[in-house]
Amino acid sequence: MIRVALFLAVVAVVAAGTVWLADQPGQASITWFGYHAEPPVPLLIMAIAVVAIALWSLLRMLMRVPGRLASGVRHRRTARGYQAITRGLIAVGAGDVKAARRFAGEAKRLAGDEPLALLLAAQTAQLAGNRPAAEVTFRRMADQDETKLLGLHGLFVEAQRKNDMVAARAVAEAAVQANPSVAWAGQAVLDFRCAQGDWAGALAALDSNMKSGLIDKATFRRGRAVLLTARALAGEARDAARADVLEAVKLAPGLVPAAALAGRLLAEAGEMRKASRTLEAAWRLNPHPDLAEAYAHVRPGDSARDRLARVQSLAKLAGGDPEGMLAVARAAIDAREFAAARAALGSLAAAPSRRVALMMAEIEEGDTGDVGRARQWMARALNAARDPAWTADGLVSDKWLPVSPATGKLDAFQWKVPLADLNPPGPVIEPIEAEPARAAPAAPSRPADEDAPERQEPVASAEREEVTLPAVLPRRPAAADSHLVDGVIPLVHSPDDPGPDGELAEEPAPEPPAPESWWRRTGLFR
Repeated sequence: MIRVALFLAVVAVVAAGTVWLADQPGQASITWFGYHAEPPVPLLIMAIAVVAIALWSLLRMLMRVPGRLASGVRHRRTARGYQAITRGLIAVGAGDVKAARRFAGEAKRLAGDEPLALLLAAQTAQLAGNRPAAEVTFRRMADQDETKLLGLHGLFVEAQRKNDMVAARAVAEAAVQANPSVAWAGQAVLDFRCAQGDWAGALAALDSNMKSGLIDKATFRRGRAVLLTARALAGEARDAARADVLEAVKLAPGLVPAAALAGRLLAEAGEMRKASRTLEAAWRLNPHPDLAEAYAHVRPGDSARDRLARVQSLAKLAGGDPEGMLAVARAAIDAREFAAARAALGSLAAAPSRRVALMMAEIEEGDTGDVGRARQWMARALNAARDPAWTADGLVSDKWLPVSPATGKLDAFQWKVPLADLNPPGPVIEPIEAEPARAAPAAPSRPADEDAPERQEPVASAEREEVTLPAVLPRRPAAADSHLVDGVIPLVHSPDDPGPDGELAEEPAPEPPAPESWWRRTGLFR
């Protein structure tokens, strides 16, 4: 609105001046080179104004010519540089080392330190297997603000390839400080701190990932519960450990290590009722032998029969879960109540696991003193199905660990049967035929006894447990590489032989400029 008012005011002033000038009579006398003219004064003034505008436009055109020429040269140089970058990236994707080197050199000459030119140089070095050159380029990128994170990611990848975890952690920490919302850096920092047992630092990294939106609320609650449990297990102060583990139980009530530790610490502090409620809540969600063991010893001074009664009440909360039956049998054996133990294992003895077979052997030896039947159960235990255990990345541990020793992944241990997922899904490639199973020796006959265990299923020998495996199994990615982000920096697995060096291509001749129209030329006078 203000501009319209100003424009109208200027137009009014010009119109008023023109009218005033036209109303003024008078003539000017001009004698030049023998010519004499007496034009009216208004016409003379208008002629002088037109000539002045034309001279000023011509002067401006002459002053802008060098800049326009330089700008045209720069534009053509930039276009050629980006064309070289485009062709170089295509060559990298195609694996053409020679072409990639040629276009990388051309891009460096034409584009200099442009971000895409540096990226092309780094990828070309990776493709050729020149790791030092790739690191140098990534460091140059890390020194620039606009390519800092890209350069740090490249340095992180190169450090991992050299198995230099110290340098990889330093680069990841620097990336998190530059931008906490970078997913690969946040996950890497969390993994490194967990692997080194820095639970306080891991908690801080987890909080940062939550604030940056890298993880959802459920993952945050579970991870925080695991880290608090780990810090409570590693700490020596009972009060601090109890506070950590109680918070962990609130965040993840079904986390078995947290609930078992909370039950023990509360029982030591004399809070028997709270310890029982905590263990019962965790048992309903996830029946586990550690919970049953902690629940049985809530009152340290109780007898074995009292512990049996307590475990029996706990088993009722699981609704017939096998872990409840095993817990009752274990408590009954400890209390020398072999009849109750045999009754608890009755439905599990038909197809026993190793724990069931070992308990039956213990019952036979303690109840009837029949060493032969106990040995028979021990023999069945050798070939029985395996029981669930703490398993992570192919490792089996007798106790829960917060971090996998193989990959450093947080909360990797799961309570499951080891090697349950041995056979890969999908078609088997070149299966290895197993050797024909040798016949198991016949068991010695013995007189029938009404208390003898049923032997409807023959005892399998060790030779019968051979598994047909494929000759080639698909490699699964390691959990430690979960924070690597594919697509940010294309990681090319370079061959050992980088190939011959390529020469720079000759510069193409510049195309002649298109003829400019009259309207193009008149633009110079604007």
